[in-house]
Amino acid sequence: MVTDFFLTGFQNIDNYKTLFFIFILSIYAMTVSGNLLIVTLVSSSQLSQSPMYFFLSHLSVCDFLFSSNIVPNMMHITLKGGSTISFSGCLIQFYIFASCTATECYLLTVMSFDRFVAICAPLHYTIVVNSKLCLHLAIWSWLLGFLFVLITVLLICQLDFCGSMTIDHFYCDFIPMLELSCSDVSPVVLETFFFAIVIVLLPFLAVLGSYVSIFWTIIGIPSSTGRKKTFSTCSSHLLVVGTYYGSLLSIYLFPSGGHSKNIKMLSLLYTLGTPLLNPLIYFFRNQKIQRQFSRFSVFKKNIQPILR
Repeated sequence: MVTDFFLTGFQNIDNYKTLFFIFILSIYAMTVSGNLLIVTLVSSSQLSQSPMYFFLSHLSVCDFLFSSNIVPNMMHITLKGGSTISFSGCLIQFYIFASCTATECYLLTVMSFDRFVAICAPLHYTIVVNSKLCLHLAIWSWLLGFLFVLITVLLICQLDFCGSMTIDHFYCDFIPMLELSCSDVSPVVLETFFFAIVIVLLPFLAVLGSYVSIFWTIIGIPSSTGRKKTFSTCSSHLLVVGTYYGSLLSIYLFPSGGHSKNIKMLSLLYTLGTPLLNPLIYFFRNQKIQRQFSRFSVFKKNIQPILR
């Protein structure tokens, strides 16, 4: 039975190992701080009553889990020039990584539905997108994401692994693990293809359909000021969707030459960049988040003398 895998990480960077480690650590620190800041600002204010910011806080929690599942071990691999990981540890890392990816797909779809109702049917917004529906949509996004991937993990557990247990990557991903199996992987591939449609393709089409309707509604607004103001309410989410699906599809829909150096770089952009970009986009392009941050900073400044 296989007990360990060896993750090669990034090879031929011995001269830049420390610099690369500092770079990863800096990005990770900003990612954790940014996402936890979004959660704190939303949960400690009236923004939590708004569906858009309620879903945004869940998106930040998902990004925090996603990044914390991969980046700390990536830093360890960078310093050591590669590292072993147990078979169970590899499966757990893949499970959390893939589940967070699926959950984020559903959360982005739910957020696009919220923007669709807010712009295309504003008179019915408070009735349709109520607090009960928001809670149910958030719960189902997490449940479906973790449930679908659990089935994949259980199927991988049934496979036999033989030969070299070296994974030419910096985390345990689906394709590199299957390449090490000496069993028939077609049932796992077929099941994953079906779930890829349910997890990635259908949510992407739903987001695309929502924004087509949103754009048609915005074009129909007579004043340029009204069009600009309406578009600004969904521009942040549109940027997040574009960066997330752009990097996700470039890695898994159009892979070239297996998991080559190019795929590693794309994966690095996906695992480091996307969780950091989400809070940055919402912080710098959303005035309500900025105002709440200013109030939080003033409150913290005023409370420090009392605590002392």
